[in-house]
Amino acid sequence: MLYFRLFAPPLTVPKIPEGEKVDFDDIHRKRQEKDLTELQSLIEAHFIQRKKDEEELIALVNRIEKRRAERAEQQRIRTEHEKERQNRLAEEKERKEQEEARRKQDEDAKKKKALTNMTQQYSGFQQRQDGKRGAKKQTEREKKRKILAERKKPLNVERLNEDKLKEKANELYQWLWMLEAEKFDFTKTLMRQKYDITLLQVRVQNSQRLSHRSGETFAHPQCASVHGAPKGEERPRAE
Repeated sequence: MLYFRLFAPPLTVPKIPEGEKVDFDDIHRKRQEKDLTELQSLIEAHFIQRKKDEEELIALVNRIEKRRAERAEQQRIRTEHEKERQNRLAEEKERKEQEEARRKQDEDAKKKKALTNMTQQYSGFQQRQDGKRGAKKQTEREKKRKILAERKKPLNVERLNEDKLKEKANELYQWLWMLEAEKFDFTKTLMRQKYDITLLQVRVQNSQRLSHRSGETFAHPQCASVHGAPKGEERPRAE
């Protein structure tokens, strides 16, 4: 109905001439020709509209395909960017882990060197002390060397992983803390012993000083007259 309204020509009623013979066959033929012309016009309009619709449909499909391709390209670019970002994060993480491992190795090496220096210093001090004590303390010195040799254990950290290195560092820290605690206890005991020795020396000196003064007092003649004669003797009587 829409095609008919748009493209069909307006209908006009044919005029019949007055006073002439009406040829209905001719009128019917003209009417058929006119209907045929209108039908052809409708068919042509239909095919024109159909072609236009098909062209619009093809254009719509092309736009959809183009948009789909653009989205796929955007998704591909986004995926590549995300992959590059993940790779950068992984490389950064690996770099930080390597730096942390090197830092821990350096710290372990410094701690090992410090412990070695402390042990060497203590060994040198012990040797000097043993040299002063002489041959009598040879057994005690050997005993201390043996204890130090037992305490000074090799680290063997070349083939350890990160977790094992952490455990080893914690173990060394606990051991160092224990040594510091023992050093503190020994220092405190040594100070107490020195104090006791000094106190005893002062007491001995005071006792010796008092004893010496008492001896001088009893040996003086005036003191003897005052204090009287010793037991078992009588004073001389006046005649």
